[in-house]
Amino acid sequence: MIDKKLIDETLNLVSRRMMTLKNNGMKEKFPISLIDINCWEWPQGVGLFGLYKYYEVSGKKEILEFLLDWYDKRLEEGILERNVNTTSPMLTLTYVYEKTGKEQYLSFIKDWADWIMKDKKLIRTGDGCFQHMITGNPNENEILIDTLFMTVLFLVRAGKLLNRQDYIDEANYQILSHIKYLLNKEERLFYHGFNFKRNDNYGGILWGRGNCWYTIVVMELLQEIQLDEAMKRYFLNVYENQVQALKHHADPEQGLWHTIINDSSSYIEMSASAAFLYGIMKGVRLGILKEEEFGELIQKAMKSMMDYIEEDGTVRNVSYGTPIGMDGGFYKEIPCCPMTYGQALMILALQEALQPYWK
Repeated sequence: MIDKKLIDETLNLVSRRMMTLKNNGMKEKFPISLIDINCWEWPQGVGLFGLYKYYEVSGKKEILEFLLDWYDKRLEEGILERNVNTTSPMLTLTYVYEKTGKEQYLSFIKDWADWIMKDKKLIRTGDGCFQHMITGNPNENEILIDTLFMTVLFLVRAGKLLNRQDYIDEANYQILSHIKYLLNKEERLFYHGFNFKRNDNYGGILWGRGNCWYTIVVMELLQEIQLDEAMKRYFLNVYENQVQALKHHADPEQGLWHTIINDSSSYIEMSASAAFLYGIMKGVRLGILKEEEFGELIQKAMKSMMDYIEEDGTVRNVSYGTPIGMDGGFYKEIPCCPMTYGQALMILALQEALQPYWK
């Protein structure tokens, strides 16, 4: 049984903690902080998406006000660089525009979408896949499963807002191509990345957070656009196979997931775990998955997940930003610290638990 009063109280704490998150001394290796909420980068983009989902469930005006203030200040400051990861905050801007009708937001959405599509300044690599260019590094010949959330979902939303079917078609092509190059068909899970020059999947690691981006994207996609029936069937087959594999690899005691999904000697990682739980619960609620098959796992994971939230709402056991590694040891050594995406993915799971379906 899900205690909705406790969930609501915890959700409020987790979201408030995220809205004030700062770097408290950790040395970061990227040009823009991945921790500080008041920066325009991918972790903050995921954070904003989580907040907006909470706003949809709660209707709390202070959340929408926070989002408006955040975007207005960042746009006034200017964006350091456009790339795959810095596209992430654009996703939530599409929703905020729908709520406000603010022309500045729509103009910026159109301009960024044109940067991707019309101007083609987002680099393409093999088979026309979006190269996973990041701030300060083009990552030549490289694609990552992360791109599906960071850029492709925005492209779907932009296509919908701007009435551009070609944008939606491109987004679907990118999802198909990333499945082609990143899916491990034996495990039915995703590799972190693929390199077209070397023609390999780097260390072939089945990394938790990387996998969760597909779990989230396919669920959001279904609610955003009317997919061709064959495309819908294909995307959902991949999703259903993935969550079956996740069920198999879930930690038997906690129902949560390790940072390397198929390596129980790696640590439990909460950003991936919360995202998987969100994707599985949403799949059950939408009738894609059977509750009798996943209900026990959901209950166990939800109970265990609450133990990783501190009294002030900080989510523990969240791995810092992670480039592609060549072996499992690399992923096991990534440090854990409070991150906006850790808070946000926890928000996604908690707000899903507040849906009327979960009685």
